[in-house]
Amino acid sequence: QLQASGGGLVQPGGSLRLSCVASGRSISSNVMGWFRQAPGKEREFVAAISLRASRTPYADSVKGRFTISRDNAKNTVYLQMNSLNTEDTAVYYCAAGNFGSTGAFGPNYWGQGTLVTVSS
Repeated sequence: QLQASGGGLVQPGGSLRLSCVASGRSISSNVMGWFRQAPGKEREFVAAISLRASRTPYADSVKGRFTISRDNAKNTVYLQMNSLNTEDTAVYYCAAGNFGSTGAFGPNYWGQGTLVTVSS
């Protein structure tokens, strides 16, 4: 089970850090990632991180503002979000999976979402 937390209401320009804790399974053997789904839109990829954090692809919309990290000892993956804007408003989901043959992150297990609202 993947439990995401850390969402909330933040003003434009602000920051939040999301956490995703795994229980009942170790994340150390999984590529981990974050997706988000804004109201009325499809779920979209945000970021992923390889087993030893040597590879961290990001969606173009969040590059330079978001940072994904992991602590395998704590079975936790993080998403540090800076310079938030209203377009970042969405439910954020963490996932465990792997990189496919095309290099894209493919989720196999999903956590429940945490809502991030960016508003003044």
